[in-house]
Amino acid sequence: MIHYEHFTLDNGLQVYVHEDASTPIAAVNILYNVGSRDEDPAQTGFAHLFEHLMFGGSKHIPSYDEPLQRVGGENNAFTSPDITNYYITLPAANIETAFWLESDRMLSLSFDPQVLEVQQKVVIEEFNQRYLNQPYGDAWLKLRPLAYQQHPYRWATIGKDISHIENATLDDVKRFFFQYYLPNNAILVVAGNVTVEQVKQLCNKWFGPIPAGKPYVRSLPKESVQTEARHLEISANVPLNGLYKAYHMPGRFDADFQIADLMSDMLGRSKSSRLYQQLVRDNPLFNNLSVYITASLDPGLLMVQGTLNEGVTLEQADAAVQVAMQEMIDQPVSEEELAKVKNQAEATLAFSEVELLNRAMNLAFAANAGDADLVNQEAAKIQAITPDEIQAMARQVLRKENCSTMYYRKAA
Repeated sequence: MIHYEHFTLDNGLQVYVHEDASTPIAAVNILYNVGSRDEDPAQTGFAHLFEHLMFGGSKHIPSYDEPLQRVGGENNAFTSPDITNYYITLPAANIETAFWLESDRMLSLSFDPQVLEVQQKVVIEEFNQRYLNQPYGDAWLKLRPLAYQQHPYRWATIGKDISHIENATLDDVKRFFFQYYLPNNAILVVAGNVTVEQVKQLCNKWFGPIPAGKPYVRSLPKESVQTEARHLEISANVPLNGLYKAYHMPGRFDADFQIADLMSDMLGRSKSSRLYQQLVRDNPLFNNLSVYITASLDPGLLMVQGTLNEGVTLEQADAAVQVAMQEMIDQPVSEEELAKVKNQAEATLAFSEVELLNRAMNLAFAANAGDADLVNQEAAKIQAITPDEIQAMARQVLRKENCSTMYYRKAA
């Protein structure tokens, strides 16, 4: 259970405080309600570019890292299709440093042309290294537009085309910043050895004077229900043939999300899972095989991904996976198998709440979804799932016509 209190500043900044006097540390997490799904299709990769630019100096602070390091703090950030998240951990006694740093870059970046040029080069190099020059690195660049044809999940957070980042101007960057990096489009979570009153005072001092901007009202195209199977084949200089299968499933905070999540665990979470037992251990068609979910806010994907052993064709491997999926559809799930994955899921949930920063992040994610208390409902939802619900979800998600399949062939 993550206990918290909540208040909102006059400028719209939502603040959540999780007091934990057992630690000398504080975590300051600020989530901006913008991800790659919010980008202009002709200017993708901007949310991720901003993750880099936010460390390049702000209006009154030329160096972000240096003052934080002097007070024993650490920081990082990540971008997803749904959000951009920045976080700091530091001794609670020095917490005001985090407020000073985060408020200044919310107020305004430095917009130094040299910083933009440097970070453009960094992102371009990341694109080349992670997506183009790495075996299977471009798989998601190909798979996303196959699985999504209307929704902006159809491009990766790095962007649809690297030219979008190469051609970004300072005016483009400023426009993006002042549209999304607003107090009324952000959630601040402060956790650790702090008090609510202390956080209120610091918020009013450092964030209160920042003016609100025009509210961002998200209006994204919804993905149509997939009614026929899709297929794509690509080839590259990779060591083994790879199989990728993407099934549409509920979004992260949808009522049925945990059912689909547990179903994916049954299929491929561990070495005791169905697909590992059947297709890696007993009938070794695959060199490795996993099933995982994207857990995105809008309807996401259940993924089956693996590389094949030498001599096994993609057609053979795909057919074997489809047999396993049909078994999940046709045959009732045992109470024993369901209990096992429930226990695994609950253990993961409990461990995730040990670390202070994870508690702060999880609270921010739930608050951003519209109800912070969702963070405390997860375990009960997991325990309430029945075998019949798993089978019903299998019939909904694992249908052949709900699947986009990509064969990644090893070049001859």
